[in-house]
Order: sequence, then structure tokens, then C-alpha cells
Amino acid sequence: PTTFTPHVQHGMVAGAQDVQARAPGTVLIDSRAPARYRGEVEPIDRKAGHIPGAVNRDWSGVLDGAGHWRSPEVLGVHLNAGAAPTITYCGSGVSATPNLLARELTGVPLGPDNRLYADSWSDWISDPTRPVAVGAED
Repeated sequence: PTTFTPHVQHGMVAGAQDVQARAPGTVLIDSRAPARYRGEVEPIDRKAGHIPGAVNRDWSGVLDGAGHWRSPEVLGVHLNAGAAPTITYCGSGVSATPNLLARELTGVPLGPDNRLYADSWSDWISDPTRPVAVGAED
């Protein structure tokens, strides 16, 4: 028997401070369903909407109808981030993961140019001074 001890790879994750201080040109990807992104519904968190400046790329768009990964070319079109650095989030960090992996399949490895805001929307709205946007931005 062995014991698994996880180690956070700090270069692969972003916090709220990183999101607020992101460099110009960094694409902030919201991986939730479009209605949650637009703030029309919020079944989990106490506040609806998205982080201002985020684009919506629903995580389910990385899979085809059979549940398989789409081709790297199709994933690149779905994510529409090109070579720009990205920070990806969702409600609580889980459904952002497929978009992160899809970025890796397009040739952008996890790291400084492809990071996860693991605390995601739930963390963002925990501070009432952080801005919230509703409606579509992209």
C-alpha cells in the first residue's frame, strides 16, 4: 500500500488576485452553461452572472455526440483563444477541467499560458467588492 499526497502545481492554478490582475490579452474562459454565464439561472450559487470580461465556452462543446474528444482543430475553434494565455473557471473548478485539457490537446500545455481558477465563481462572488456581469459579452 502507498499513500497518495497531492501537490499543487502553482504554475497551473490561478487565484482571484491573478484573475483581477491578468495581463491584457489574457482570455478568461467561463466553462459553465450559457444560461448560467448570462446570469439567467443560478442553481448553485447565491449570485448569478459571470466575471466581467469572461467569454463563455461551455465545457460540453469539447465533446462530440458520442462523448469523445473533438479533433484539436475543432477544439481550437470552440475555445477561440489562439495562442493567448488563458485562465479557465466554472462554478467550482470541476467543469472547467475539460476546457483546460482541450487547450492542451490544441498544443497549449497546462502552465502559465493555460491555468485553472479552481475556486471559480463560488470564490469570486464570496467577496462583495468583486464586480459581477450579466448578459452576453462575446
